[in-house]
Amino acid sequence: MIFNIEVNNKIIKAKRGDSILETLRRNGISVPTLCYMEGFTPTGACRMCVVEIEGKNELVPSCSHPVEEWMKIHTHSPRVINARRTIVELLLSSHPDDCLYCIRNKNCELQNLAEELGIRERRLPVVKKTVKKDPSSVSIVRDTDKCILCGRCVRVCKELIGISTLDFIGKGMKTIVAPTFNNRLNVSNCINCGQCLMVCPTGALHERDNISQVQEALQNPEKYVTVQISPTVSVSLAEEFNIRTGKEMDGILVATLRRMGFDKVFKTAFAADIMLLQMVDELADRLANNERLPMFSSDCPAFVKFMEEYHPDLLPHLSVCKSPQQIMGSLIKHHFAREQKVKAEKIFSVSLEPCTAKKFEAHREEFTTKGISDVDVVLTTREIARMIKLYGLDIQQSAPEMADMPFTIRSSAAKITGTGGGIVEALYRSLYYKLTGKSLVNFKIASLRNNKNIKEFTTKIGKYKLGFAAVNGLGNLHELIKQIKAGRNDLQFIEVMACPGSCVNGGGQPIGHSREVVKARTKTLYDIDEKESIKVSYRNLSVTELFGKYSGKEKDSFFEKFTTTYQKREVPL
Repeated sequence: MIFNIEVNNKIIKAKRGDSILETLRRNGISVPTLCYMEGFTPTGACRMCVVEIEGKNELVPSCSHPVEEWMKIHTHSPRVINARRTIVELLLSSHPDDCLYCIRNKNCELQNLAEELGIRERRLPVVKKTVKKDPSSVSIVRDTDKCILCGRCVRVCKELIGISTLDFIGKGMKTIVAPTFNNRLNVSNCINCGQCLMVCPTGALHERDNISQVQEALQNPEKYVTVQISPTVSVSLAEEFNIRTGKEMDGILVATLRRMGFDKVFKTAFAADIMLLQMVDELADRLANNERLPMFSSDCPAFVKFMEEYHPDLLPHLSVCKSPQQIMGSLIKHHFAREQKVKAEKIFSVSLEPCTAKKFEAHREEFTTKGISDVDVVLTTREIARMIKLYGLDIQQSAPEMADMPFTIRSSAAKITGTGGGIVEALYRSLYYKLTGKSLVNFKIASLRNNKNIKEFTTKIGKYKLGFAAVNGLGNLHELIKQIKAGRNDLQFIEVMACPGSCVNGGGQPIGHSREVVKARTKTLYDIDEKESIKVSYRNLSVTELFGKYSGKEKDSFFEKFTTTYQKREVPL
């Protein structure tokens, strides 16, 4: 039911059942918030969104109060503004004065609110916290001094991801947000997905910065520095430079990285084609033997760690294929090093990823051989953007360049693996050819290109009736696993990505983006798939040529470098 209400002495339309905040935003009226997150049940805890309603003595939190027909609302009256100023001043009284050094400087919601409300001096007594920074995780740093107790990270971890690593601990002025028993992150059940830091309004949670390590390597004449670019970094980087959302920056990024001093620039999507072909062979073998089905994808390190912690009995169902990042790292340190006659220990391998969990993945023992890691350092999209600015490079003035051979050619199937449902769609294209010897005519699978929590696709290939599923966000996996353990057997392959929307919405992407931005990144990847001619991994001739260089025992040894194993991981409660 639509009705009229009065806001700031003007009549606007309202819808029964909506909150005041939803109504105001729909009508283009901005009200500040801190604890509110779209899609989550509002709590009204921070009180930043309060408004004045005629007839009510107290100010009302607009995020949690339903709109009603009789209302006359004032969103920016002197009383409301003074209330908001007081809230921000109280937060600032216990907040560190290190904005110039903070990783979130100029992208901090608390800082923005202080500026918006005209707060230019400290009126309240300083109340300093004495909580030490937690730098224990290889992916995420927890700086509790900057926490404003908005609870966003707690809710995302519990309701969206379903892990509940973070919670409120203590009472009154001693309340903090921390893992269970106030443990450090490295011994908690954190899966490093980074969705918590994506919603943190300040710098209380942020990625571990590895820029200095890369700088040192670039300045070291003894190091041969290579870098690989993930398929989704190139469609999100533009936002960090105020360029059109979703613009493909692949060639421009390649040119920029060369100007920074990298010896070789490769595409991770080349390794994604290898992963897809390896998974096709693995799934075909499992189908033939009717064993370890359904097979789960192993591309997402956050999901892999989750399975190691919570469902070790299902680990045999994970694909044994390494992720594209680790496959490319292995190719660089072994195949490329041999071809270029460069010692593996001299190569410093950098990976540009949209994901904080990839930092954890690169540090796994399984991906280190005789002290040589497949990947030495992982930089998020945010980090490489900061590094480009640090080097004073105008990314818009760079002419696009091709990545270096031999790891540059890729199929468009490899490109869409960064979307939710993309791995299933890309895998299906090559699996169809593997099982029938025929090529698909229609490559697009509409049922995998939507925003459903779990996307399912059923088809018949040869003698097999196959069911595929793509889980959009780890929080949606729990019920599906219950069904599988209870005997559900109509699915043969399941793609799981911890982050809702997959890698285009990863924990290492630009902070502060909206759902529309994620849709724009996804659309760019699908547009690339639509326009390009090589849409299947088995037609990537560069991969075929690479495989043809090995035979016999040498071939077995070569392919072993693309596989791994996982085991149960003990985590304190």
